[in-house]
Amino acid sequence: MSVGLATAALVGSTLMIGASASSATVHKHKAKAPVVKKVAAPVPTATTPVILTSPTIPGVAPLPGPVAAASTPSATISALSVKPSTGFIGTPMTIAGAGLPANTSVQLEWATATATWVVGADPSTVNYLGTNFNKINVVLDTVTTTSAGGFSVMIDAPKDFGGQHSIFAVVGTTELSEGSFTTLRTVTISPTSGPVGTPITITYSGLGDSAYTAGASILYDNHYVGEMMANWTRGVATATIRASGAVGPHAIQVGNAINYLYLNVPQSPIPYTNGAVDTFTITADNGAPAASIDWPASVTPTLAQITTLNEGGLGVKSSVTATASVSSGPEGTSVTINASGLPSDVSTQTEWATVVGNRVNCTSTCWSFATQSLGSAVTPSGGAFSDTLTVPSPALGGWHAIQIIQANKVVGQVPFYVKESIVGYEAAGSTTPVTSLTVVQGQPFQIHVEGVGWTQLDNTVGVDYDNSYVGYGCGFNSNGDVVLNLIATGAPGTHLIDLYPMLYTLSPSFANAPYGMVPVLSYANDEPGLALGYQLPSMRFAITVVAPSG
Repeated sequence: MSVGLATAALVGSTLMIGASASSATVHKHKAKAPVVKKVAAPVPTATTPVILTSPTIPGVAPLPGPVAAASTPSATISALSVKPSTGFIGTPMTIAGAGLPANTSVQLEWATATATWVVGADPSTVNYLGTNFNKINVVLDTVTTTSAGGFSVMIDAPKDFGGQHSIFAVVGTTELSEGSFTTLRTVTISPTSGPVGTPITITYSGLGDSAYTAGASILYDNHYVGEMMANWTRGVATATIRASGAVGPHAIQVGNAINYLYLNVPQSPIPYTNGAVDTFTITADNGAPAASIDWPASVTPTLAQITTLNEGGLGVKSSVTATASVSSGPEGTSVTINASGLPSDVSTQTEWATVVGNRVNCTSTCWSFATQSLGSAVTPSGGAFSDTLTVPSPALGGWHAIQIIQANKVVGQVPFYVKESIVGYEAAGSTTPVTSLTVVQGQPFQIHVEGVGWTQLDNTVGVDYDNSYVGYGCGFNSNGDVVLNLIATGAPGTHLIDLYPMLYTLSPSFANAPYGMVPVLSYANDEPGLALGYQLPSMRFAITVVAPSG
C-alpha cells in the first residue's frame, strides 16, 4: 500500500460535454458489406445530452448517509474543528464545535457528490459527451449541544470519493460552522509475483469527484497502459492488466490523470491526488497463454437501448408480440423468433436492421439505416410465426433489431446485441486465422476480431503490446470486422497483446469530451456503455517471438 500527503484545496463540480465519432479504417479484403435491401431515414445529426443513471455495480459503497436538505451558510459562520484534518478512509476524526445555540440538535453534514457519464443517445448511435458531477451534502450524524453551546464527536472518515470534503454543523437550514477533512489515496496491486501473463488487479482508492481528480492512469515499466475512472464506483477504480516482460521486477506506477499521467502533482492545485509505484516480479515464462475474453460486470441497464432502431422511422406500433430465444451473442448465433397477433394469410419474413456508412470526412449524412434478409418468407399459422435464423457474419457489434416484415412493412421487432468475438491470429501473407502464433522478431502479424460496433462507445478498440499503448482499430467502415496490423518486437519469448474498450473523441462535432482515445482499463465497472446494455470486454492475446535464423 502506498499513501501520500494532501493539502486542503476546494474542488469544484462540472458538467463536461463534447463528444465525437469514429475514424473508419478499411481493413483489407476480409470485411464483406451487408446485403442491403433498403435504406431508411438518414441518421439525425443532432444529439441531446443524457446524464446517465449509474447501474447497480457490485461492491460499490453507498452514500455515506442520507442526502441532506438544502442549507445556506450563516453570515457569521464559524470554524468547526476537525482533527486530524487529513487521513485515509476509516481514519477516526474528532469533530468539535463551539459557540452554537445551547441544548440544540445539530446535524453534521459531509460534502460529497454523485458522478456519472453523459451521452447523446440517438436512434441510430450513441455519442460520448463527457462526465457530470453533482455536489450534494449527506448527513453523517446528529448531535445535541451542551448548555455552553458546544459538542464533540468521533466519526470514522467515510468510504467515499477522495479529496477535500467540507463538514458543516447545520441547525435547521443554516450552516453555522464549517470544517474540512481531506481523504487521501491508496494503491494496491495483487498478486505481486507470478509468470508472464499473470492477471494483476490494481485498486486505486480515493479518486475524486471532479474532472481533474476523477481519472487515473497506469504505467508499466514507464510505458503507458491506459486509464481508469471511478465515477460509478465512488472513488475506487479497479483494473486488471497482465504481467509482461522478462523474468525479474517490473515497476507499476499509478497516478492522477486525464488520459495521461500528471507527473508533477505536488506542484498542482490538487497535490493530494498522489499515486504510487509498486513492483510486480515475473517468476517465469511458461509460454503463450491461449487467447481469451474478459467480460464486464453483468448489470441491468438504466437507459433504454435506443440503438436497437426502435425509433427514427423504423419503430412500430401494432398488436404483434415478438420474442427472441436469446438477446445477445456473437456473429453466427442461432436465434429463434416467435411472434403472435399476425395476419395468417400474409407472407412473412425476418430482416436484420443495422446501419451502413462511416464518420470519415463526413459533412452531412454519414450513415443510414439498412436491412438485409435473414431467411425465406413463410406464412403464419393461426397468427403465430416462428423462424430460426442466424445472426449475419460479418456484422457490426452492438444493438440491432430483428424485424418481422409483412407487405414490405415492419410489423414487429426484437432487439439483439452482437458481442465482440475473437477470430484468431494471422501470419504475414496469410488470410487463414490460427489459434496460436510464433513470429520472428521484426516480422508483421495480424490479430483478427469481429463484432466491433459503430457508436462512440464501441466503434474502436485500444491496443496494448506488452502493456504499452500502440494505437487503436476501428470497426465501423468494415462492418465490425477488425484486422490489426502489428510488428513482433522484444526479446525471444512470450509477448502479450491486450485489446480494451475506448471512448471515441476525434470528431470535430464534439471535440472537448475528456478521457477519450485511450484504453479504458476500468471498463468492467465504470464505462458508460454499461448503462445502455453494452457488453464491452477486454480481449487477451499472446504470441511467441523467436530470433531470426542464422
